[in-house]
Amino acid sequence: MTPANDFKQSYIHPTYDSWRWELPDNWITYAKDKKIRLRLHSPISPQCSKWVKEDNRTPEELTRMLEEYMTQLCIRYANQPNVQWIDVVNETIAKENVKDPVFGDQKRGEWFGARQGTSLWENPWTIIGFDEESEIRTPLYINKAFEIATQYAPSGVKLIINQHGNFEEVVWERMKKLVSYLREKGYRVDGLGWQAHIDTGWEKIPGNVERLDKFISWCHQHSLEFHITEMNVWIKDGDTTRETEQAETYGKVTSTLLKHVHEGVVGISFWNVRDEDTPNEKWMGCLWDNAGRARPGYERIKQELINHITQ
Repeated sequence: MTPANDFKQSYIHPTYDSWRWELPDNWITYAKDKKIRLRLHSPISPQCSKWVKEDNRTPEELTRMLEEYMTQLCIRYANQPNVQWIDVVNETIAKENVKDPVFGDQKRGEWFGARQGTSLWENPWTIIGFDEESEIRTPLYINKAFEIATQYAPSGVKLIINQHGNFEEVVWERMKKLVSYLREKGYRVDGLGWQAHIDTGWEKIPGNVERLDKFISWCHQHSLEFHITEMNVWIKDGDTTRETEQAETYGKVTSTLLKHVHEGVVGISFWNVRDEDTPNEKWMGCLWDNAGRARPGYERIKQELINHITQ
Protein backbone atom coordinates (compact mmCIF):
# COMPACT_ATOMS: atom_id res chain seq x y z
CA MET A 1 0.00 0.00 0.00
CA THR A 2 1.19 3.49 -0.86
CA PRO A 3 -0.45 6.39 1.00
CA ALA A 4 -0.59 9.17 -1.58
CA ASN A 5 0.48 12.33 0.26
CA ASP A 6 0.58 11.75 4.00
CA PHE A 7 4.31 11.00 4.23
CA LYS A 8 5.40 13.94 2.07
CA GLN A 9 7.27 17.00 3.25
CA SER A 10 4.24 19.13 2.41
CA TYR A 11 2.30 17.38 5.18
CA ILE A 12 4.93 16.41 7.76
CA HIS A 13 7.10 19.57 7.78
CA PRO A 14 5.00 22.26 6.06
CA THR A 15 6.78 25.31 7.50
CA TYR A 16 10.21 26.05 8.88
CA ASP A 17 9.23 25.27 12.47
CA SER A 18 6.10 23.08 12.30
CA TRP A 19 5.65 19.30 12.23
CA ARG A 20 2.66 16.97 11.78
CA TRP A 21 2.87 13.22 12.41
CA GLU A 22 -0.72 12.17 13.04
CA LEU A 23 -1.65 10.82 9.60
CA PRO A 24 1.59 8.96 8.87
CA ASP A 25 1.56 7.47 12.37
CA ASN A 26 -1.98 6.24 11.73
CA TRP A 27 -0.86 4.55 8.49
CA ILE A 28 1.92 2.72 10.33
CA THR A 29 -0.54 1.48 12.95
CA TYR A 30 -3.03 0.41 10.29
CA ALA A 31 -0.37 -1.45 8.29
CA LYS A 32 0.76 -3.37 11.36
CA ASP A 33 -2.81 -4.27 12.26
CA LYS A 34 -3.70 -5.47 8.74
CA LYS A 35 -0.28 -7.00 7.96
CA ILE A 36 0.25 -4.74 4.94
CA ARG A 37 3.60 -3.78 3.46
CA LEU A 38 4.07 -0.04 2.99
CA ARG A 39 5.84 2.07 0.41
CA LEU A 40 6.52 5.48 1.92
CA HIS A 41 5.83 7.95 -0.86
CA SER A 42 7.94 10.52 0.91
CA PRO A 43 10.21 12.02 -1.76
CA ILE A 44 12.01 15.31 -1.86
CA SER A 45 10.03 16.48 -4.83
CA PRO A 46 7.81 19.06 -6.52
CA GLN A 47 5.07 17.99 -4.10
CA CYS A 48 6.45 20.29 -1.44
CA SER A 49 4.99 22.90 0.86
CA LYS A 50 4.11 26.42 -0.24
CA TRP A 51 6.79 27.67 2.14
CA VAL A 52 9.45 25.83 0.13
CA LYS A 53 8.11 27.24 -3.16
CA GLU A 54 8.42 30.88 -2.12
CA ASP A 55 10.94 32.63 -4.36
CA ASN A 56 12.84 34.24 -1.48
CA ARG A 57 13.93 30.91 0.01
CA THR A 58 17.70 30.66 0.37
CA PRO A 59 19.87 27.58 -0.23
CA GLU A 60 20.64 27.50 3.49
CA GLU A 61 16.96 27.49 4.46
CA LEU A 62 16.06 24.79 1.95
CA THR A 63 19.00 22.64 3.00
CA ARG A 64 17.95 22.79 6.63
CA MET A 65 14.32 21.95 5.73
CA LEU A 66 15.41 18.97 3.63
CA GLU A 67 17.85 17.64 6.22
CA GLU A 68 15.38 17.94 9.09
CA TYR A 69 12.51 16.33 7.21
CA MET A 70 14.42 13.40 5.69
CA THR A 71 16.32 12.67 8.90
CA GLN A 72 13.24 12.63 11.11
CA LEU A 73 11.24 10.63 8.53
CA CYS A 74 13.90 7.90 8.45
CA ILE A 75 14.44 7.84 12.22
CA ARG A 76 10.71 7.56 12.86
CA TYR A 77 9.68 5.09 10.15
CA ALA A 78 12.58 3.36 8.37
CA ASN A 79 12.90 0.70 11.06
CA GLN A 80 9.19 -0.08 11.17
CA PRO A 81 8.75 -3.75 10.16
CA ASN A 82 5.97 -3.02 7.65
CA VAL A 83 7.95 -0.40 5.73
CA GLN A 84 9.60 -2.03 2.72
CA TRP A 85 10.27 0.84 0.29
CA ILE A 86 11.04 4.54 0.67
CA ASP A 87 10.69 6.91 -2.28
CA VAL A 88 13.65 9.22 -1.68
CA VAL A 89 13.26 11.65 -4.60
CA ASN A 90 10.86 11.88 -7.51
CA GLU A 91 10.19 13.89 -10.66
CA THR A 92 13.76 15.15 -10.80
CA ILE A 93 13.92 15.41 -14.61
CA ALA A 94 11.77 17.68 -16.79
CA LYS A 95 9.40 15.66 -18.98
CA GLU A 96 8.56 18.67 -21.15
CA ASN A 97 9.90 22.12 -21.99
CA VAL A 98 9.14 24.81 -19.40
CA LYS A 99 9.53 28.58 -19.66
CA ASP A 100 10.07 30.80 -16.62
CA PRO A 101 10.97 34.50 -16.56
CA VAL A 102 12.71 34.35 -13.17
CA PHE A 103 14.56 31.05 -12.91
CA GLY A 104 15.09 30.41 -16.62
CA ASP A 105 13.77 27.95 -19.17
CA GLN A 106 13.98 24.17 -18.74
CA LYS A 107 14.19 21.59 -21.51
CA ARG A 108 12.91 18.04 -21.54
CA GLY A 109 15.59 15.74 -20.17
CA GLU A 110 17.21 18.48 -18.05
CA TRP A 111 16.77 18.85 -14.30
CA PHE A 112 13.33 20.02 -13.27
CA GLY A 113 13.72 23.18 -11.22
CA ALA A 114 12.23 26.24 -9.58
CA ARG A 115 9.61 28.54 -11.13
CA GLN A 116 8.23 31.96 -10.34
CA GLY A 117 5.71 32.24 -7.52
CA THR A 118 4.04 29.40 -5.64
CA SER A 119 1.06 28.49 -7.83
CA LEU A 120 2.89 26.62 -10.60
CA TRP A 121 4.17 23.07 -10.64
CA GLU A 122 7.87 23.36 -9.81
CA ASN A 123 10.82 21.80 -8.01
CA PRO A 124 12.41 24.55 -5.89
CA TRP A 125 14.98 22.23 -4.29
CA THR A 126 17.40 22.94 -7.14
CA ILE A 127 17.97 26.37 -5.54
CA ILE A 128 20.28 24.53 -3.11
CA GLY A 129 22.79 24.20 -5.94
CA PHE A 130 24.53 21.68 -8.19
CA ASP A 131 27.61 19.50 -8.17
CA GLU A 132 29.56 21.41 -10.81
CA GLU A 133 32.14 18.62 -11.07
CA SER A 134 29.52 16.04 -11.99
CA GLU A 135 29.20 15.05 -15.65
CA ILE A 136 25.46 15.66 -15.43
CA ARG A 137 25.69 18.57 -12.96
CA THR A 138 23.66 16.71 -10.38
CA PRO A 139 21.44 18.80 -8.09
CA LEU A 140 22.77 18.75 -4.55
CA TYR A 141 19.34 18.09 -3.05
CA ILE A 142 19.39 14.61 -4.60
CA ASN A 143 22.79 13.92 -3.03
CA LYS A 144 21.63 15.08 0.37
CA ALA A 145 18.38 13.08 0.30
CA PHE A 146 20.18 9.84 -0.55
CA GLU A 147 22.98 10.53 1.88
CA ILE A 148 20.50 10.76 4.75
CA ALA A 149 18.41 7.80 3.60
CA THR A 150 21.53 5.66 3.18
CA GLN A 151 22.65 6.59 6.68
CA TYR A 152 19.39 5.92 8.52
CA ALA A 153 17.43 3.32 6.53
CA PRO A 154 18.37 -0.33 7.15
CA SER A 155 19.47 -2.43 4.19
CA GLY A 156 16.19 -4.33 4.14
CA VAL A 157 14.31 -1.14 3.27
CA LYS A 158 14.69 -0.36 -0.43
CA LEU A 159 15.54 3.20 -1.49
CA ILE A 160 13.79 4.23 -4.70
CA ILE A 161 13.94 7.06 -7.26
CA ASN A 162 10.67 7.79 -9.07
CA GLN A 163 10.26 9.54 -12.41
CA HIS A 164 7.12 10.44 -14.33
CA GLY A 165 6.31 10.96 -18.01
CA ASN A 166 5.73 8.75 -21.04
CA PHE A 167 9.06 6.95 -20.72
CA GLU A 168 10.91 9.38 -22.96
CA GLU A 169 14.37 8.14 -23.91
CA VAL A 170 16.17 11.40 -23.08
CA VAL A 171 14.70 11.33 -19.56
CA TRP A 172 15.59 7.76 -18.67
CA GLU A 173 19.08 7.95 -20.15
CA ARG A 174 19.76 10.75 -17.67
CA MET A 175 18.28 8.58 -14.93
CA LYS A 176 20.85 5.87 -15.70
CA LYS A 177 23.64 8.41 -15.29
CA LEU A 178 22.12 9.65 -12.04
CA VAL A 179 22.08 6.14 -10.55
CA SER A 180 25.73 5.62 -11.51
CA TYR A 181 26.66 8.97 -10.02
CA LEU A 182 24.91 8.33 -6.70
CA ARG A 183 26.42 4.88 -6.32
CA GLU A 184 29.88 6.24 -7.05
CA LYS A 185 29.30 8.65 -4.16
CA GLY A 186 28.60 5.67 -1.91
CA TYR A 187 24.83 6.15 -1.61
CA ARG A 188 22.46 3.21 -1.76
CA VAL A 189 20.04 3.15 -4.71
CA ASP A 190 17.94 -0.01 -4.73
CA GLY A 191 15.35 0.63 -7.40
CA LEU A 192 13.71 2.88 -9.95
CA GLY A 193 10.03 3.67 -10.22
CA TRP A 194 8.03 4.89 -13.18
CA GLN A 195 4.96 7.02 -12.40
CA ALA A 196 2.98 5.79 -15.39
CA HIS A 197 0.15 8.25 -15.96
CA ILE A 198 -0.34 7.33 -19.60
CA ASP A 199 -3.00 7.63 -22.26
CA THR A 200 -5.03 4.81 -23.73
CA GLY A 201 -3.09 3.50 -26.72
CA TRP A 202 0.35 4.23 -25.21
CA GLU A 203 1.55 0.80 -26.24
CA LYS A 204 0.77 1.51 -29.89
CA ILE A 205 3.24 4.39 -30.14
CA PRO A 206 6.40 3.02 -31.80
CA GLY A 207 9.25 2.50 -29.38
CA ASN A 208 7.34 2.83 -26.11
CA VAL A 209 7.05 -0.84 -25.18
CA GLU A 210 10.50 -1.68 -26.50
CA ARG A 211 12.08 1.12 -24.48
CA LEU A 212 10.30 -0.02 -21.30
CA ASP A 213 11.31 -3.63 -21.90
CA LYS A 214 14.99 -2.79 -22.38
CA PHE A 215 15.06 -0.48 -19.39
CA ILE A 216 13.70 -3.15 -17.05
CA SER A 217 16.49 -5.43 -18.25
CA TRP A 218 19.01 -2.66 -17.60
CA CYS A 219 17.70 -2.27 -14.05
CA HIS A 220 18.06 -5.96 -13.27
CA GLN A 221 21.52 -6.09 -14.85
CA HIS A 222 22.51 -3.32 -12.41
CA SER A 223 20.91 -4.90 -9.30
CA LEU A 224 17.98 -2.51 -9.29
CA GLU A 225 14.33 -3.25 -8.66
CA PHE A 226 11.90 -1.81 -11.20
CA HIS A 227 8.48 -0.59 -10.11
CA ILE A 228 5.58 1.11 -11.76
CA THR A 229 4.65 3.19 -8.76
CA GLU A 230 1.61 5.16 -9.97
CA MET A 231 -0.21 3.61 -12.90
CA ASN A 232 -3.38 4.74 -14.54
CA VAL A 233 -4.53 4.86 -18.15
CA TRP A 234 -6.50 7.94 -19.20
CA ILE A 235 -9.49 8.05 -21.53
CA LYS A 236 -9.41 11.80 -21.82
CA ASP A 237 -12.43 12.15 -24.12
CA GLY A 238 -14.65 10.31 -21.62
CA ASP A 239 -15.76 7.76 -24.22
CA THR A 240 -16.89 4.64 -22.34
CA THR A 241 -16.66 2.58 -25.53
CA ARG A 242 -12.87 2.90 -25.29
CA GLU A 243 -12.64 0.89 -22.08
CA THR A 244 -11.70 -2.24 -24.06
CA GLU A 245 -8.89 -0.29 -25.72
CA GLN A 246 -7.85 0.97 -22.29
CA ALA A 247 -7.68 -2.64 -21.11
CA GLU A 248 -5.24 -3.43 -23.92
CA THR A 249 -2.90 -0.73 -22.64
CA TYR A 250 -3.09 -2.03 -19.08
CA GLY A 251 -2.54 -5.55 -20.35
CA LYS A 252 0.48 -4.79 -22.51
CA VAL A 253 2.28 -2.88 -19.76
CA THR A 254 1.56 -5.65 -17.26
CA SER A 255 2.75 -8.41 -19.58
CA THR A 256 5.94 -6.46 -20.28
CA LEU A 257 6.72 -6.38 -16.56
CA LEU A 258 5.89 -10.06 -16.14
CA LYS A 259 8.50 -11.01 -18.75
CA HIS A 260 11.15 -9.97 -16.23
CA VAL A 261 10.03 -11.50 -12.94
CA HIS A 262 12.68 -14.23 -13.07
CA GLU A 263 15.44 -11.66 -13.64
CA GLY A 264 14.73 -9.44 -10.64
CA VAL A 265 12.05 -7.59 -8.72
CA VAL A 266 9.28 -5.85 -10.62
CA GLY A 267 6.25 -4.19 -9.09
CA ILE A 268 3.12 -2.36 -10.09
CA SER A 269 0.88 -0.06 -8.05
CA PHE A 270 -2.17 1.81 -9.25
CA TRP A 271 -2.88 5.49 -8.79
CA ASN A 272 -6.13 5.74 -6.84
CA VAL A 273 -9.11 3.41 -6.95
CA ARG A 274 -11.97 5.33 -8.57
CA ASP A 275 -12.12 8.22 -11.02
CA GLU A 276 -13.41 10.63 -8.39
CA ASP A 277 -10.30 9.97 -6.28
CA THR A 278 -8.09 11.62 -8.93
CA PRO A 279 -7.74 15.30 -9.90
CA ASN A 280 -9.03 14.33 -13.37
CA GLU A 281 -12.31 12.55 -12.70
CA LYS A 282 -13.66 12.93 -16.25
CA TRP A 283 -10.60 11.25 -17.79
CA MET A 284 -11.73 7.81 -16.58
CA GLY A 285 -8.22 6.68 -15.67
CA CYS A 286 -8.83 4.15 -12.89
CA LEU A 287 -9.57 0.44 -12.77
CA TRP A 288 -12.94 1.13 -11.12
CA ASP A 289 -15.53 3.77 -11.90
CA ASN A 290 -17.23 5.89 -9.25
CA ALA A 291 -19.92 3.26 -8.69
CA GLY A 292 -17.28 0.67 -7.86
CA ARG A 293 -17.68 -1.20 -11.17
CA ALA A 294 -14.49 -2.85 -12.34
CA ARG A 295 -13.48 -1.79 -15.83
CA PRO A 296 -12.24 -4.31 -18.40
CA GLY A 297 -8.69 -3.29 -17.54
CA TYR A 298 -9.05 -4.95 -14.13
CA GLU A 299 -10.01 -8.29 -15.65
CA ARG A 300 -7.28 -7.97 -18.27
CA ILE A 301 -4.60 -7.50 -15.62
CA LYS A 302 -5.90 -10.53 -13.72
CA GLN A 303 -5.75 -12.58 -16.92
CA GLU A 304 -2.16 -11.53 -17.58
CA LEU A 305 -1.23 -12.67 -14.07
CA ILE A 306 -3.04 -16.00 -14.54
CA ASN A 307 -1.36 -16.53 -17.91
CA HIS A 308 2.01 -15.95 -16.32
CA ILE A 309 1.68 -18.31 -13.36
CA THR A 310 0.15 -21.11 -15.47
CA GLN A 311 2.81 -21.07 -18.20
